[in-house]
Amino acid sequence: MNTKKPLIHEMNMQERPREKFEQFGPDKLSDAELLALILRTGSRNKSAVCLSEEILDLDIPGIGLEKLYHLSKKELTDIPGVGDVKAIQILAICELSKRLSKLKAREQISFCSPESIARYYMAEFRSYRQEHLMLLLFDSKNHLIGERLISKGTANASIAEPRDIFSEALRAGAVSIVLIHNHPSGDTTPSSADLTVTHRIYESGELLGIQLLDHIIVGNSDYRSLKAEGYLHL
Repeated sequence: MNTKKPLIHEMNMQERPREKFEQFGPDKLSDAELLALILRTGSRNKSAVCLSEEILDLDIPGIGLEKLYHLSKKELTDIPGVGDVKAIQILAICELSKRLSKLKAREQISFCSPESIARYYMAEFRSYRQEHLMLLLFDSKNHLIGERLISKGTANASIAEPRDIFSEALRAGAVSIVLIHNHPSGDTTPSSADLTVTHRIYESGELLGIQLLDHIIVGNSDYRSLKAEGYLHL
């Protein structure tokens, strides 16, 4: 039995992504069809829709389009039919998506709210397969004056030294800081290493007069505030 899927030019007009977009609107297209519009072309034996379905069916973390956040350029170009241009187009769309998510979140962000901070950075952090530790720097009026990526770790451990954190804080003239890092597994339960590092940084900050306001751990769609859970006695 021949199960070969038709190429774009072999499809009925209403089945072609571009024509379907124009006639029914973008919300009527599947994830694969939307991605196919970005790719524009498939390969000699594979339509852009089939190629998109293959990408979205990869055995990697995430569901559907969320998987795109976890793909590197090399992993994309390893897929037959995906060259450098298509890989760069996909990665550019992912970066645009992250920036748009942050812009939307910025309108509602309050740096006094752990949930607000977590939601703001979650779109960016969910694409990382390794732990990333971000430092947020605040002035005496609790205005954000900067952010710094302090470290990138392994799949389950970031590396944070108080000297790295406070050298950045002192250079920026910050009087308080917030730490935020991701758990690629999605489980936001703080590890013993998370708690140890947090207390070291808190105690170092007390000596330097730079207060650690919170340490927030984010997963795919969840977060933990170590301050809210009583790990920081502020």
